[in-house]
Amino acid sequence: MPRSIIAVLLAFSFATSAMALEPFPSDFDSRDIETNGTTLHVRIGGQGPAVVMLHGFADTGDMWAPAAAVLAKSHRVVVPDLRGMGLSAHPDAGYTKKNQALDIAGVMDALKIEKADLVTHDIGNMVGYALAVRFAARITKWVVIDAPLPGIGNWDEIKQNPLLWHFNFRGPDEERLVAGRERIYLDRFYNELSADPKKINEATRRHYAELYARPHAMHDAFEQFGAFDQDAVDNKALFAQHGKLPMPVLALGGEKSFGSAEAEVLRIVATDVTMGIVTGSGHWIMDENPKGTTELIVGFLSK
Repeated sequence: MPRSIIAVLLAFSFATSAMALEPFPSDFDSRDIETNGTTLHVRIGGQGPAVVMLHGFADTGDMWAPAAAVLAKSHRVVVPDLRGMGLSAHPDAGYTKKNQALDIAGVMDALKIEKADLVTHDIGNMVGYALAVRFAARITKWVVIDAPLPGIGNWDEIKQNPLLWHFNFRGPDEERLVAGRERIYLDRFYNELSADPKKINEATRRHYAELYARPHAMHDAFEQFGAFDQDAVDNKALFAQHGKLPMPVLALGGEKSFGSAEAEVLRIVATDVTMGIVTGSGHWIMDENPKGTTELIVGFLSK
């Protein structure tokens, strides 16, 4: 059976079980949007200037529900699942962040959004940079949270960090090792990259383990990491071609994770960078300190 058909059937079957842990407001709409040769699952709600929110690995767009509920009071909030993740389709290719930026630009086009604020975390940062640098006139502000950018700053040093061994963990044998053990694999990230593993509760862990156990889901997550070498090449070329980003940037690091280093990286590629710290948090900012993270996001976008 073609993977596109499997994706549609699975999206239907998981529609109930894959609801956000903290649900999006009842007036949010969920739809599947065709874009750039694939289909992204997108949550949309609120009125006002648009804001697009991009998640990372071991999460889906569900992570943003608490912040989206607040932002929707003053913004039109758009929350996709990235290519090959969550309830989006699982294409065989296209996982460079430069290509995924076209996925998001296509979602904006489909929703007739000319300009938007951008909020990103983890791999979402990498897609967000490619989007912001290629479509700078369409991104009004960018909140970028707790992850590096391939090829930028001390990327080569970051890749050597023992905590980031998963950057190179992929392949058929690795997929066989993880198959049926997705919860064990994801627990490693929640436990080791958090300030307090208890902040990522059982319901959250179970929820994402179920989503990442779907057919092709972990393979496609590994493809996100597998594209990093090309992403580094692409980012260096994009920076050389376009120079520094012109829009205001809020660079947030988890207090027990990237901290102030997030702003140091962003100052290489952007002209107007404000540093912020998500206190009491490791990498999983919306689980460890959702209120503090939301306040930082809303405060910056409201200026």
